[in-house]
Amino acid sequence: MTADFNPQTPVPPEFFRRDARVVAPELLGHIIRTRFDDLVTSGRIVEVEAYRQEDPASHCYGGMTRRNRAMFLDGGHLYVYFIYGMHYCANIITGQMGYGEGVLLRGVEPIEGIETMRRRRGPHVRDRDLANGPAKLAQALGIGPEQNGIDATGPDSPVTFLVGSPPRPDQIIATPRIGITKGVDLPWRWVGNFK
Repeated sequence: MTADFNPQTPVPPEFFRRDARVVAPELLGHIIRTRFDDLVTSGRIVEVEAYRQEDPASHCYGGMTRRNRAMFLDGGHLYVYFIYGMHYCANIITGQMGYGEGVLLRGVEPIEGIETMRRRRGPHVRDRDLANGPAKLAQALGIGPEQNGIDATGPDSPVTFLVGSPPRPDQIIATPRIGITKGVDLPWRWVGNFK
């Protein structure tokens, strides 16, 4: 466990109720923690991407649908979606209810529950590869469709965000997003280099 991990300090709801492009880089260094059936896992957030309603790469581009309804909730809720017919990915919703935007959680550095993560991801997966991609992250942390739409700022939420240590400005790299075909030039991906 890293020295900056403090399980007593949740990220306040107001943090998430801002523009995704502001929240995303500020999420770097914070901790996402899950608890399912007394199995606790956590990791320091090191890679994120922002998506907004007017962005053609966003799931909420064109308005609300049954699939993307969670993206229109208040900031602090989760949007979990199925991709490639086999994986789940998780976003923390940002902004205000009624406008679709959020932050895709692309990567964490494992802190707690590494053995649990290995069981979920496979016994031969290296620690650095346990959660270094959005689908890997969701699988390692146990996040699936049951968490779609939950309030991650609620006191009894199985998924919570805890205050960590942000990287210095010179440790943050902004790049275009990965794995999309629209909005490819927007520099809305942020990576924290904590070394």
